[in-house]
Amino acid sequence: VQLQASGGGMVQPGGSLRLSCAASGGFSRTYTVAWFRQAAEKEREFVAANFRSQNTYYGDSVKGRFTISRDNAKNTVYLQMNSLKPEDTAVYYCAADRSLILSSIGAKSQYDYWGQGTQVTVSS
Repeated sequence: VQLQASGGGMVQPGGSLRLSCAASGGFSRTYTVAWFRQAAEKEREFVAANFRSQNTYYGDSVKGRFTISRDNAKNTVYLQMNSLKPEDTAVYYCAADRSLILSSIGAKSQYDYWGQGTQVTVSS
């Protein structure tokens, strides 16, 4: 499975961005897909996930502001980010796994496939 993230950029506080993650190479609707982010000198943290095209889950810092969705016909996952804050500045990565269990949804070590990352900068 190959993942290609895109859509990052620079935006002012309060603005919005939509990230995309295009999947190929055997990816299917049964995969769990997630977004993680890593700010400078910080650990990579869980942002959001869609579990096997069923339920969605969010990290506490983005609840109510970010929305993860997927278009299985296009093998693409999106992250709509609204009300962006400077602390959302990070490199955002999409990740996928075929056999991940729900209790591990926020564990970056459990994802087998990763995209290359896209930079999001929130600054005035």
